[in-house]
Amino acid sequence: MARFFLSREAMDLMSGTIVIGGDDAHHIAYSLRMAVGDALTVCDMQKNEYRCTITDIKPDRVQLCVDSVTENSTELPIRVHLFQSLPKGDKMDYIVQKAVELGVTEITPVAGARCIVRLDESGAQKKVARWQKIAAEAAKQCGRGMIPTVNPPIPFKEAVAQSVRCTLPLFCYEGDGARSLKEILAGCPHPSDMPEEQRTAAVLIGPEGGYDTKEVQCVQDAGIPIVNLGSRILRCETASGFVLACMTYAFEL
Repeated sequence: MARFFLSREAMDLMSGTIVIGGDDAHHIAYSLRMAVGDALTVCDMQKNEYRCTITDIKPDRVQLCVDSVTENSTELPIRVHLFQSLPKGDKMDYIVQKAVELGVTEITPVAGARCIVRLDESGAQKKVARWQKIAAEAAKQCGRGMIPTVNPPIPFKEAVAQSVRCTLPLFCYEGDGARSLKEILAGCPHPSDMPEEQRTAAVLIGPEGGYDTKEVQCVQDAGIPIVNLGSRILRCETASGFVLACMTYAFEL
């Protein structure tokens, strides 16, 4: 069933109707060729799904009647913020798409010391807009209840400062002193046993060249656990998906 996202503020739920406008309305009318009587799903970005029937359709405006409301069941029980050091080429497109499919809540690109890519303000705005569009498309495709946010790039130190505020911060690094991801996840309480506000995790993934020693020291000073991801060294575009899959196994399956 076709899926669309709309903020709760944009819905008139008192009357039992929802109006979709703009590009989504055009997509419904022309690309999907939907008609009055067809069914679709609207998500309110707050884990609620509205099963609806089209009652009126125009190129710029589609009116829906709400048939039922259910709670979305596709979100991870823990909110995961991915801090991904900027990779080369179009690898970030792939990382964003797969991270959304695997349940990430928020993605922030990080300008690390060994990142080859350097974005100016204009370039960053264009890239973030592209990544946000990829996130939205992936969220629709895999049945998410919300569209993860893609933030503008930040410096590494700011990524560490934000990560340390999460209940479960993870710094993925293959160097000495790292603990296994399995050990750390096994020792973490299940999110269902935590208050809602504490169900947060941060995952820091480095670029192709890895982290430099100053960055590692910064993480150690902040008290963030350093974790290894097994016996094999993963590419930067593989690592985030691996961690999210492990978290899914530990907390959801």
